[in-house]
Amino acid sequence: MKILVPLKRVADPDNANKVKVPADGSKVETTGLEWKPNPFDEYAVEAALRLTENGAQNKVRAGEVVVVTLGPKECETTLRAMLATGADRAIRIEADDDQLDGNVVALALKAIVDKEKPDFVLMGKQAVDGDTNQVGQFLAEYLGWPMATAAATIVEEAGALHVGREVDGGVINLKVKAPGLVTVDLRITAPTSVYSSQTKRDFKYNDGVRFAPLPAIMKAKKKPLDVLKLGDLVADTSLRVIYKKFEPPQGRKAGVKVKDVAELVDKLKNEAKVI
Repeated sequence: MKILVPLKRVADPDNANKVKVPADGSKVETTGLEWKPNPFDEYAVEAALRLTENGAQNKVRAGEVVVVTLGPKECETTLRAMLATGADRAIRIEADDDQLDGNVVALALKAIVDKEKPDFVLMGKQAVDGDTNQVGQFLAEYLGWPMATAAATIVEEAGALHVGREVDGGVINLKVKAPGLVTVDLRITAPTSVYSSQTKRDFKYNDGVRFAPLPAIMKAKKKPLDVLKLGDLVADTSLRVIYKKFEPPQGRKAGVKVKDVAELVDKLKNEAKVI
């Protein structure tokens, strides 16, 4: 099984208090912020690794995992980190953030899928910076592939993926045949959330994404990483979504003390107007 995992680097969500917006509101200033893989995409890499291995013998990959990102050369650090955890190859599409929106990203990924011909595309349900939750749906539509979104569990059987999606009131179970696309949610990295056909169902993974030991980090430096140009993949790179202005959220006012419940209810109703 061959799985392609799109990956985005994002400013570390824990650094949100360091984000600055200049007075003209033209952009979000990212200077000095730390970068990390988009968490949901990192979960997708973990799911892809589990689907291409025997959990009890995870040093032997029974398929191929290819990670791809769009961004400047600095993004290669993120790709190498995924190669260290077990991905086999990486692709970087040279681009700057201001050249991209969900549609352009999906078109570029379609070109990669047409070239690589994976059995499945696994990706995070959304990026934690833009939170648009668009690329997966765009890509599935352009490819004409079946899709399951926000997967909490995936079990591979006979080349198909049985996907469990948590919804209000229960779980929806879907069968996605190859070639297909699945976006993953937080619970996908639980110990019993993902099984390949080779992994016994009584096997339990460690919770969360896997740790890359030092030898794997060194080995990742020698794994293939190809660089492509956005213009060579997408004929029309015009943006459909343009951000006109950014504004920081209004500062919160200091709280006040109340003497009793009656005064609290009065303030919530007449001042805060939340009840």
